[in-house]
Amino acid sequence: MASESESNGHHHAGDEARAENSGAGCRHGGDDGGGTPRTTPEIRYTKLFINGRFVDAASGTYVAVLRASSPGKTFETRDPRTGDVIARVAEGDKEDVDLAVKAAREAFDHGEWPRMSGSERGRVMAKYAEVVERHADELAALESLDAGKPLAAARAVDVGECVGILRYFAGAADKIHGETLKMSRQLQGYTLREPLGVAGLIVPWNFPAIMFFSKVSPALAAGCTVVVKPAEQTPLSALFLAHLSKQAGVPDGVINVVTGFGPTAGAAISSHMDVDVVAFTGSTEVGRLIMEASAKSNLKPVALELGGKSPFIVFDDADLDKAVELAIGGNFFNKGEACVAGSRVFVQEGIYDRFEQKLADTMKSWVVGDPFDPRVNQGPQVDKAQYERVLGYIEQGKAEGATVLTGGKPCGKKGYYIEPTIFTNVKDDMVIAREEIFGPVMCLMKFKTVEEAIERANGTRYGLAAGLVTRDIDVANRMARSIRAGVVWVNCYFAMDRSCPFGGRKMSGFGKDDSMHALDKFLAVKSVVTPVHGSPWF
Repeated sequence: MASESESNGHHHAGDEARAENSGAGCRHGGDDGGGTPRTTPEIRYTKLFINGRFVDAASGTYVAVLRASSPGKTFETRDPRTGDVIARVAEGDKEDVDLAVKAAREAFDHGEWPRMSGSERGRVMAKYAEVVERHADELAALESLDAGKPLAAARAVDVGECVGILRYFAGAADKIHGETLKMSRQLQGYTLREPLGVAGLIVPWNFPAIMFFSKVSPALAAGCTVVVKPAEQTPLSALFLAHLSKQAGVPDGVINVVTGFGPTAGAAISSHMDVDVVAFTGSTEVGRLIMEASAKSNLKPVALELGGKSPFIVFDDADLDKAVELAIGGNFFNKGEACVAGSRVFVQEGIYDRFEQKLADTMKSWVVGDPFDPRVNQGPQVDKAQYERVLGYIEQGKAEGATVLTGGKPCGKKGYYIEPTIFTNVKDDMVIAREEIFGPVMCLMKFKTVEEAIERANGTRYGLAAGLVTRDIDVANRMARSIRAGVVWVNCYFAMDRSCPFGGRKMSGFGKDDSMHALDKFLAVKSVVTPVHGSPWF
């Protein structure tokens, strides 16, 4: 979902009591104990980025008396540590999307980008990666402030992935090849793989910068131009990255960013008659709306990376310490705001009791707090709506009869913090075991046989990811081939890599991010056929 700032370590007495009860360290507040951030980046870019310039939203009204235009509509982006407003950001709407698409169309139909050789595009993209790397600290701070990510993780993981993805597709830009066809009669045939045109890219709030480049990079490598709609919860990094693209020499109109809301700006992109393809990461519900908009407009192709309810399966022969470590990381990394979160943990009965105890003991050292504090493992949920949604699921789990092993409550007096919550005595038909929660909530369940594990792992409408821990290669191979998911991690989890295709099945969507397969959604295959006369061979 879509995709994925906390307190600084000052303790309140109530927080300590809750931490003691839950088995997780809960810190909240700023250096002064009142929520003051330790450090905040300067917010420099809050306007729409269209045709190489930052502009106000087109919704400004002309003021006749002053003979001037007022700034267009804006909306608030808030600090999830405190709920306070960080900045007001331009609120793009249909008119702004029209302007952005017009700029992207002009850049595609008449500009230099699709007419560059692949190696030339690759050089510009490599320069873009260098510029992003030089601004790594500022980008990481923006991600931490706007999305509530621990700063160290944002710097090491998110920014590192951004640079790596850009460099990967910079290298791919000159490796887009067609094929020679062996025709059945006196004809010569070959295929061309051509850029589709203007790509509408709608990215989520859980990994704003990574998802920006997961969509933008293959589109640019293919020769497309783009209109990006970042999530309204986390618009700041996309605008900053648009600014950096200008520094890197990406031509005007090739990258456009329209900030705003899904039902307005997102819907305008999805239904636009001059957008040639849409790639979206987010919820299954919104994915359906995008497909419907495509069908009602120009039947543009759609690629969807949607939700998940991924199984993580631990067999009796597993390394206990490793299995617990992977289960914790697979659930609580990025405060559970990850579409691949292994939130259904199945443990074989022979190891279950020891696993549960080890899990509870390990969570005692888990710290929830300000993402700018290096001691913190988990920050706040991205916004108030998501915070309340997750707490609602926790209460529903309690009402359904599941047992709280750790957590189960809000954390701190201010901001959107939730204790990492582990439920035991969970049944497969409970809401918490069926629906994507997208927060720090784990469902711990017991199983007996391989056959049972396969059936229960596949007992979901989703099919994004899965993980398993075993020393038995036969069990690993059988499970990997039996689980219906886009990726299966064996003795690891969250093992993402830009060279590995990523995307789901069933209601987790279709189409791939990462790897050379990611180029496919931005390319059209054209066949070229000519007669061949008098050839000595066919």
